[in-house]
Amino acid sequence: MFKRYLQVTKPGIIMGNLISVAGGFFLASRGEIDWILMLATVVGLSLVVASGCAINNYVDRDIDAKMQRTRNRVTVNGEMSGKAAFFHGIVLGVIGFALLAFFTNWVAVAFAVFGYVVYVGLYTLYFKRKSVYGTFVGSLSGAVPPVVGYCAAAGQFDAGAAILLTMFCIWQMPHSYAIAIFRYKDYEAAGIPVLPVSQGIAKAKRHIILHIAAFAVVAALLPLTGYVGIGFMVVALATSLWWLAMALRGYRPGIDVNGWARQVFFFSIITVTALSVTMALDFNEVSPNLLVFAAH
Repeated sequence: MFKRYLQVTKPGIIMGNLISVAGGFFLASRGEIDWILMLATVVGLSLVVASGCAINNYVDRDIDAKMQRTRNRVTVNGEMSGKAAFFHGIVLGVIGFALLAFFTNWVAVAFAVFGYVVYVGLYTLYFKRKSVYGTFVGSLSGAVPPVVGYCAAAGQFDAGAAILLTMFCIWQMPHSYAIAIFRYKDYEAAGIPVLPVSQGIAKAKRHIILHIAAFAVVAALLPLTGYVGIGFMVVALATSLWWLAMALRGYRPGIDVNGWARQVFFFSIITVTALSVTMALDFNEVSPNLLVFAAH
């Protein structure tokens, strides 16, 4: 029984978000860590993400049944009713937002609400099914966790938080386009208008390269504005340039496109994990305090 209630929340996505929210929190803490606040932020946001994923599974039962990757989800194979998934999501969301509201601040809560509304309200209910811009809309919600972690610790939205929001939003694009390429048949069968399906793999390749290049530039802004040190700059450049070189190999004649897309996808996870860990460790002790919107 417990297993299906866990599976419907997409635990893999939750774990990925744990790393980024912790990275944002440690970056903003600058060595002065409030462990209770961190635990509340991580647990609260994880429950909010779990809530969004459960409701997403409830809504997407029809298209999940058409995709090989998702046809065995508990909401599709009958292990869990749609009603149970929906109310499970509601309960998780209430608890998660309550934790964030009690322990953090209005800036962190506001971004958590923003991410939730975008993911459940805009992406799941409309853009995923109807628009090629669904990936971009989804990326906005996907970029929220590190910002919530940062704002929870800093008590404000400043240039560092803005860079994190932009950086993680851009990262989502090549990551998601790579998935859409090697899962092309699934998306086509479900009628989901992701870029490779609606406008072709060639255009998706160009967008992957452009977004990785943009990601490298934005990631470099964290050390250039003084939020992190040279260690982060080295890791950011090394991973981003390697990721870009990997993406460019997609233009080799006779390339196995699916294999290439899987490599781009896999390295996207390595890149964002490495940067999340590095920014948690290589922070500068004095914040530049640019573009500050304080919670108090």
